Amino acid sequence: MNFKKFLPWIIAVVVIFGIYSWASGIYNNAVTLEQDVKESWGNVQTSYQRRNDLIPNLVETVKGAANFEKSTLTAVIEARAKATAITIDPKNVTPEQLTAFNSAQSGVSSSLSKLLVSVERYPELKANQNFLKLQDELASTENQILTARTRFNESVKPYNNNINTFPRNILAGMYGLKEKPYFEAATGADKAVKVKF
Repeated sequence: MNFKKFLPWIIAVVVIFGIYSWASGIYNNAVTLEQDVKESWGNVQTSYQRRNDLIPNLVETVKGAANFEKSTLTAVIEARAKATAITIDPKNVTPEQLTAFNSAQSGVSSSLSKLLVSVERYPELKANQNFLKLQDELASTENQILTARTRFNESVKPYNNNINTFPRNILAGMYGLKEKPYFEAATGADKAVKVKF
């Protein structure tokens, strides 16, 4: 049997197998990293959901205070409704979607801040144990949101690096993999907040 006769076929099979292994390795790594992004996004949503779940209890507690500003409560309820109406698929997230989501969540944060500032004028609320507990839970939730957003950005970076470096970017384009956007600070977050009592 003449081994040299089959040598080109053997080399072709080895080269094809090597290219297949390399390409599938790049794709599989991208899929793994994308799953990390999805998990991180799920954690972001869970943190925001916890805050959204606290808002009705906070509003009901505040409603009990006589003569509390109804417009402030309405603003909180409307901001929450707007924020919960926005849904994002982490696989196909775009910068525009993330900006809209971030804007809606900033509206909730802003209306909650106004609510908490206006509470200062109501001594019976400041002494209400339910309100104080909800206020502590809300502060804890805001910290969880910050942590979840930071971890989301941390999971986006290796994914984007993986699909944007050469020669992976060629295969990523063939596989339809796109860069994921990062969470950015809300517009105006660079300016100090002025609190008035």
